[in-house]
Amino acid sequence: MEEDAEGMDRFDMEGDFEGGRFGRDGEFYYERRRERAPQTRDDALYGVFAEGDSDYDSDDGRRRSRRKRRRDEAEPDLSRPVHFQSAGKFMPSKEPEPEPEERPGLGAAPASASAAGADDAAAEEEDLDLPTAFGQRIAEGARARREERARERETAARRRQASGVAAGKPAPALGSLGSNTKVAKMMAMMGYKDGMGLGKNEQGIVAPVETTLRPKNAGLGSVEGFKEPKPFFTKENLPPPPPPAPAKKEQQRWSKKAGAKKGPVLTKNELLAMRSEQEQDEQPTVVQKVIDMRGPQARVLTDLKGLNVEQEMEANDVPMPELQYNVRLLVDEAKADIVRLDGQLRREQEKVASLVREKEKVAKQEALQKCQLQVMEKIAGVLEQVRVDDTAGVLSLEGLLKTFQELKACYVEEFKMCSVAWIACRFAHPLLIRVFQGWQPLQNPLFGLEIMSSWKDLLQGDQAYDFSGDVESMAPYAQLVSEVILPAVRISGTNSWEARDPEPMLRFLESWERLLPPIVLQSILEHVIMPKLSAAVDSWDPRREKVPIHVWVHPWLPMLGQRIDTLCHSIRYKLSSVLHVWQAHDASAYAVLSPWKDVFDAASWEDLIVRYIVPKLKMALQEFQINPANQKLDQFNWVMIWASAIPVHHMVHMLEVDFFSKWQQVLYHWLCSPSPDFNEIMNWYKGWKGLFPPELLANERIRMLLTAGLDMMNRAAEGLEVVQPGARENVGYLRATEKRQFDAAQQASQYTTHHAVPGAAMADLSFKESIQAYAMDQGLLFMPRVGKFYNGMPVYEFGTVSICIDSVKRLLYAQLQEGIERWSAVSLTQLIEMNRKARQR
Repeated sequence: MEEDAEGMDRFDMEGDFEGGRFGRDGEFYYERRRERAPQTRDDALYGVFAEGDSDYDSDDGRRRSRRKRRRDEAEPDLSRPVHFQSAGKFMPSKEPEPEPEERPGLGAAPASASAAGADDAAAEEEDLDLPTAFGQRIAEGARARREERARERETAARRRQASGVAAGKPAPALGSLGSNTKVAKMMAMMGYKDGMGLGKNEQGIVAPVETTLRPKNAGLGSVEGFKEPKPFFTKENLPPPPPPAPAKKEQQRWSKKAGAKKGPVLTKNELLAMRSEQEQDEQPTVVQKVIDMRGPQARVLTDLKGLNVEQEMEANDVPMPELQYNVRLLVDEAKADIVRLDGQLRREQEKVASLVREKEKVAKQEALQKCQLQVMEKIAGVLEQVRVDDTAGVLSLEGLLKTFQELKACYVEEFKMCSVAWIACRFAHPLLIRVFQGWQPLQNPLFGLEIMSSWKDLLQGDQAYDFSGDVESMAPYAQLVSEVILPAVRISGTNSWEARDPEPMLRFLESWERLLPPIVLQSILEHVIMPKLSAAVDSWDPRREKVPIHVWVHPWLPMLGQRIDTLCHSIRYKLSSVLHVWQAHDASAYAVLSPWKDVFDAASWEDLIVRYIVPKLKMALQEFQINPANQKLDQFNWVMIWASAIPVHHMVHMLEVDFFSKWQQVLYHWLCSPSPDFNEIMNWYKGWKGLFPPELLANERIRMLLTAGLDMMNRAAEGLEVVQPGARENVGYLRATEKRQFDAAQQASQYTTHHAVPGAAMADLSFKESIQAYAMDQGLLFMPRVGKFYNGMPVYEFGTVSICIDSVKRLLYAQLQEGIERWSAVSLTQLIEMNRKARQR
């Protein structure tokens, strides 16, 4: 066993391998195992301080000597207790006192060092029996080294003795500061004084620690009769604590002599706080995996931090990188375990807190449900009593109402949640039927209002939550009204109500407006009122009825809404059947028709007016004569009555064509008469202007026509020549008439080519003048429309059609329908046809 133990390696791996390093997976790789010398006694005793030229000096001799001694020695008795040997009592200036028993101890090694060296030398001489010449050279070298070491020891001893004798002092004790002159000199240079304590403040001890030999086989326990040595440090002689040493600027490298370096120590709480701060500062990122293929084995990384630590340590020549790597791995694992355990602890704490909250919530729900159960039992008891009273026939409407009002006041939420309103409606229905039996709502509309108002306050809006989408139809109050009130209204409205007398039904609806649910009101309008009104409109005859139809239809407009459209269609048909024989002097048509202007839609109203009213009024204006000496205004008043009913553009056009043309001619002749009375003319002008209603005076075209007459009066008053209205148009007409016969054949060819107009090719007559002459020949008005253009060309009135003239292309464009911007190229024949159709309408 001893031979096997001799070849075993130390636990430390420093210097055991060559070319070795730790891989990224934590495994250690090396190129070859380093050959190392066996440990000798001197190596065990002196360690790195052993003297010698080489680690391999006298290897074989030492090995044989050691084996020989071990064979001679007996195996140790491991059953004996552990003993500590005292090195004796000594002072720095005295020799150490030997112990009575010669037992190897901690203080015996220095005294027996020479003897041990002599024994080793003798043993080595005995073992160095090398017969070959090479072995003789090795032995001679060993002997020379031993002799050199012996001489050095003798020289050192003589030097120590000489220094002590020269000073006249006894030789310093072995192991004391005086025995080592080099150390003493070095400490003296650093400020140390003999007999004083070490340290900046001299707080170190002066006398060494005394040792006392304990009795044999005593161990570490207390022994009877043995006095323990007095502790060196007491409260009286306890040195002051040394001040903190300043931090070294240079880091010590790893070596056997250097002390262990102490890095920053983090507690668990500090580590978790630091990690929490880092998590708060860092932005959430997507974790990506990185595969490191640079080493012998692939590594999967999620963080690139510390990826090149090994290469940096090798480049910076960091001592023992393998050990630092292993320590760093252990630290990282410890940190990961702390973080993992902290996360588990937090999750458990959150789970506990969640369970506590859930427990509190369940407890609250339990208490709430117990309270609700008690309320339900009370409600059930009240309803059971109501059922018993109803079965016995003693239940009254007032008592039932009071009972459910108390339930609603005390238990609002339960009243709504349990749909108690439907239960109340079930008990109240037969009682209300008996109350309203034989009721005539049209003759006595105020009956039952107070009763139904109380039941509405109890039932309305208290129905349970319904998701059917038709909440009103499911309301208990609406159901109660539809079964109690609606049948009576339907019977009275169908049997006794007349549509031409709307007051009874209107009075009932106004009285019950707040109490009737929307669904019941719509049912009354749909099934009672609308059938009656439709039948009355169908039987209405405007020529025989003395009461206008709007008197008994218009009161229903706010309630009927869009339903009135079906009635309006029938009413327009009835009115058009009598308006075709109407004459302008009959003012009753205005009384019948004007109330429907805002009821009919704009298009239908304009079509009715243009088709039946405007042509009759134009005929009245055409027959109207303007005579300042004896003026009759009957026809003019007939037209002015319709000023608010006829669309303004139709009214303006009718006045401009059929009235202002005559009015300006009369004014011109009056001004051209000898010595006209301008005051009388001015009063005549003001009189006519006052006959126009405000809506016509606000029109720009009407103001322009009146201003034209005022300009004629101003010119005549200033003595200037007054131009006859339409004179320029007449000149063009005359010129066109003189050339018409001359170019008859040419005009005929122009009708069939590109819709050109007659006489347009004449060199001395413009295209516009030719069209103007043709209009005058046909008796149609031709005049410009101020401020209106189409494609940059001015628009003219050709009778009742708006036209524009393209003199470059010599084409004529007409607006196909008034109010719609649709234009097309036409001929004069087509223009005449368009005017004729407009008159027929």
